Amino acid sequence: MTTIDIDGEEAADGVMTLVVTVVELLVDALEREAVRRMESGALSDEEIERLGQQLAAIEEEIEQLKEDQEIEDGVENLRGDLDGLVSDMIDRLDEESAPGQRPGYSVFDEPGGDER
Repeated sequence: MTTIDIDGEEAADGVMTLVVTVVELLVDALEREAVRRMESGALSDEEIERLGQQLAAIEEEIEQLKEDQEIEDGVENLRGDLDGLVSDMIDRLDEESAPGQRPGYSVFDEPGGDER
């Protein structure tokens, strides 16, 4: 598991690694949402083009920041750890869910229950 050291410059690198990793995850979510909207026909050709350019620019800036801060390996390691944790949690939810129930939580019901 990736750890973040809390001493001096290493702490700053650890925080930067964490922030960049979170930003990368948000960009990934934005990309999935953009694809969903494109596939549903909710975006015009102009909006698709603009969105693609903006996402590419963001990714380029993130890559440059990782290179400038020399945190490429740290971000990659943290992403790998997070991906593993998410996969494990999804597997656990799938195992614990009874047939016919969706994994997840509702503020109105028990874990795994149907939302109202």
